[in-house]
Amino acid sequence: MTIHSIVIQKLLSTNAQVGRRVVAHHFKGYTYGFRNRMAIIDSDKTLICMRSAFNFIASLARHNARFMFINTNPLFDDIFNLMTKKVGSYSSSTSSLWRTGGFLTNSYSPKKFRSRNKKLVFGPTQSPDCIVIVDTDRKSSVINEAFKLQIPVVALVDSAMPTDVYNRIAYPVPANDSVQFVYLFCNLITKTLLHEKSKAAAAAADSREEALRKGKSKSKSMSDLDKVDITVVPYASLAPLPEDTEETKKLLDKFVVLKFNGAQGRNMDLDGPKCAINVSDGQTFLDMIINQIEMLNSKYGCRVPLLLFDKNDIGDHKLKVLEKYSKSSVEVHTLKPGESGELKLSGEHSSKEEMHPFDDVEVFRSLMTGGTLDSLLSQGKEYILVLKSDNVATIVDPNILNHLMINDIEYCMEVTPNQSFNLILTAMKFKLGEIARNQDKNLKNNFKLIDTTNMWVSLRAIKRFVDADELKQEKPSVFKFFGNVIGVSVPESRFFPLDVTSDLLLLQSDLYTCREGVLTRNPARTNHSNPVIDLGPEFEKISDFQSRFKSIPSIIELDSLRVRGDVWFGANITLKGRVTISTKPDLKLEIPDGVTIENKEINDLADI
Repeated sequence: MTIHSIVIQKLLSTNAQVGRRVVAHHFKGYTYGFRNRMAIIDSDKTLICMRSAFNFIASLARHNARFMFINTNPLFDDIFNLMTKKVGSYSSSTSSLWRTGGFLTNSYSPKKFRSRNKKLVFGPTQSPDCIVIVDTDRKSSVINEAFKLQIPVVALVDSAMPTDVYNRIAYPVPANDSVQFVYLFCNLITKTLLHEKSKAAAAAADSREEALRKGKSKSKSMSDLDKVDITVVPYASLAPLPEDTEETKKLLDKFVVLKFNGAQGRNMDLDGPKCAINVSDGQTFLDMIINQIEMLNSKYGCRVPLLLFDKNDIGDHKLKVLEKYSKSSVEVHTLKPGESGELKLSGEHSSKEEMHPFDDVEVFRSLMTGGTLDSLLSQGKEYILVLKSDNVATIVDPNILNHLMINDIEYCMEVTPNQSFNLILTAMKFKLGEIARNQDKNLKNNFKLIDTTNMWVSLRAIKRFVDADELKQEKPSVFKFFGNVIGVSVPESRFFPLDVTSDLLLLQSDLYTCREGVLTRNPARTNHSNPVIDLGPEFEKISDFQSRFKSIPSIIELDSLRVRGDVWFGANITLKGRVTISTKPDLKLEIPDGVTIENKEINDLADI
């Protein structure tokens, strides 16, 4: 007997296939027909929908999502209590941490009321990321309010479910809500959440062991470092470049750019570095940096070189980009980890050593490779711009270089204000603990400033740092060692980290163009903020993202887009306002070519 047969037998033993005497039109795709005047639900369709629902729940659990389980049927109380106790989640009968029932869209004040069975208390908090309902026929108001708040709903549905309620359930599971099936359903949810929790715990344990291995002093030194003051100056206050072109040429001849190709696109299932992804107008991030340097060399007659420090397993991807610049004026050199000897031209053999994300000390160690630092100093180079991540809005800006040289600055970090923090109009002092030094979008709101991870450093200061054997310390204090450290508050438009395929939709749309290597926002967009794009798990892999769009839609007038399910986009589509596109797990929805969708919820072709 196959596993599929065993699962189907398990479903049949719970009477999951027994429907009602009434079958709504939209539910006929889930049924075989009637027997003894009762609709018979297709168990294969139930199984498919359950798999889709549990895959969705698992994907949310991996990101520490908040789940809310709703039930008012006293027959299921023991099942729900057992489930919520095991997964450590919310139970509407035992917790006061959520607004629920008919209170999702109400004010934030706590509310108390009595039901026939018990007294319930609901306090103000954040909305859940997902709502799971088993007694769906009693919860149409909750589903309607969840739809208004764009909270996805996983729910059991039967043959009598009204169409308007059914269409607002993101992941319906067609089945008879018998006690046996509800127990099976909740048991599978419990196993799914516990499995994801165990994987997260194992990863956290590995991280803790690694942290302990590096020493307990690291946390103390980091807390001390967070208290260091740094003066941040607004970009608008920087002095302009010299009017004499020859003076600017002399300035740029003392300058070099170093790009770390370490950021991988594994979260998008990309076999290679993110710097090789097509960002905008057919250009990769590496293309954009080379084009910017090429424009500076052409405009001022200078020779700014580009150094590439590769993660060892990405050389082939980089070579495909660099082949286009074999006759370019930009000198591109490749640094290899663990090598000795002079700098080697890009394209030569790379080793297989695995590298990890880089901090400032790793940058300095890389410059020691093969005498690179001494070689640069002997060529008259004084400053280096280090690009440590794939912030695709980066600009190689000579104005910042000019400010550093005029004021003899040894270390400069580019930062940008958080949206919730006022713009910096004059030079201000900040603690390093107030600057987010990673690009996690979920953490940015906890900080006043965001580090773009672009840093400008004096090569002579690095030489002094190295000669003082600071690199031998377990956690050398870069900020305390350098004599003159500042931050430059660049415009928010210069910070656009490429993290997920939703970012690619923005970048490859008509909202952005790439001119001379610089990402430019379309002035036709009147809204200062970018549209909020939320693509479902079906779009996570970059290959799936590319195959599901014949062409990227026009989104100049779009406010938000939420896509769930097996959705495929035709060519020349225009999206405006707030658009939600959601299909059922077993349905495929193809958006036709040339349509305009404005302020609509799309569940099938009839809604377009």
